[in-house]
Amino acid sequence: MSAPRRAVLDPTPRSPAPCPAARPLGQPKVTTAPRGIRRRTLLGSALAAPLLAGACGSDDDALTFFFQARPEEARVRLRIIDEFRKRHPDIRVRTIVSGPDPLQQMLTYCAGGKCPDVLMAWELLYAGLAERGVLLDLRTLLDKEPEYAAALRRDSFPTLYDTFTYGDGQYALPEQWSGVFLYYNRALFAEAGLTPPVRWRDAWSFDEFLGAAHALTRRDADGRTRQWGFADAWVPYFSAACFGMNNGAEWFTPSVNPTRTNLGDPRFAEGFQFYADLAMRHRVAPRVADQQSVSAPDLFRRGRAAMALGGHWLYSEFAGNDGVPIDLTVLPVGPQGGPGAITDVGCTGLSIAADSPRIEQAWEFVKFATGPVGQAIVAASGLFVPVLKSAMATPGFAAAHREIRNLEVMTDGPANSRPLPVTPMWGKVSALLERGGNRVLRGAATAQSESGRLAADVDELLAAR
Repeated sequence: MSAPRRAVLDPTPRSPAPCPAARPLGQPKVTTAPRGIRRRTLLGSALAAPLLAGACGSDDDALTFFFQARPEEARVRLRIIDEFRKRHPDIRVRTIVSGPDPLQQMLTYCAGGKCPDVLMAWELLYAGLAERGVLLDLRTLLDKEPEYAAALRRDSFPTLYDTFTYGDGQYALPEQWSGVFLYYNRALFAEAGLTPPVRWRDAWSFDEFLGAAHALTRRDADGRTRQWGFADAWVPYFSAACFGMNNGAEWFTPSVNPTRTNLGDPRFAEGFQFYADLAMRHRVAPRVADQQSVSAPDLFRRGRAAMALGGHWLYSEFAGNDGVPIDLTVLPVGPQGGPGAITDVGCTGLSIAADSPRIEQAWEFVKFATGPVGQAIVAASGLFVPVLKSAMATPGFAAAHREIRNLEVMTDGPANSRPLPVTPMWGKVSALLERGGNRVLRGAATAQSESGRLAADVDELLAAR
């Protein structure tokens, strides 16, 4: 997905749009935003649609590939497809660029017998598709190629690979990592005499992070903030959950197909509250209510925020700004967490439709895109973080991130990731989490007072499936 990449997709079903007509790869198609769609769910799909458009009902025998991307990201997809064609000239590929609600769109296509052969998979959304039988269990293909499967596992980060293991099946192979970390303004840190940690295992504490945020916050004589110590460019209640996890408690247990949430764990609540207090109590970050009118990425780009929480999807927006020299650091660790910091898995993958008439061709494409050649293209693009250790170590990845001195924050990020909840109930669960979490983030309740009731409601949903 695209910036803000990790925004929660709206699970509410909508009337399906008609299947797009067939057109050659790259022919422009003008789209307009449907009314009522939140901007964060629309970015990346509507922007990419003029660049790439495809067909789900084509009369040829091309392999169809469904994905969501910003225009510059879609160009990387095209490079992977072009390279694949050189090696497989007998396999044509036709693209289908997602609209604002990819889950509903995939269900609509597949229910109508026009399911794309290869589908982009999101860690928060794929479980429902797997349970509906939409996605093929890739173990049926991996088991036929044991040497390839073993090599893939050796080169993969277990946390990313296992994110797409649901029940007894493997329903996608990872293709990119977009976990979160902290961007920081090197000039502002140097001016304040601060040096942040450069490795996940050497994380700073909550108190050290708060002290730095205080030192980096500047106010005018009238009390107006002209520089924030910290700004959140992700989804606030997700970010707060990462702070909870960094205080020694997982968000859900188990992470895949969870049976309960740990919102009521005092460690998780303490970390969640610490994040909320950054804005509401310590005033070192904009309040959630202010984020409707204040863009966190814009604050950081203009030098008005010294740190910004986000993922790699922001790198192309922040890099190349001479007035704001950037680098990376890790999330802080609470008194009950550690010793090192952790982040979220934040992974997308590629799946194959269970009823695809082109499973063999789809498998060749998925192996290519998620394998060494496809991942090397991803690494050199500067737009994604690859998911193979070998691709992460390529010269192309370092060259695409010349501005970053602390590159280990990215390269070691996948190994220090923890899964977000993978459940077919995610749409309903996320609605509860957002509503309850925002009460805490807006100061209407404390995490301690809200967590018990919220945890009971979430657990009831999980038990009802």
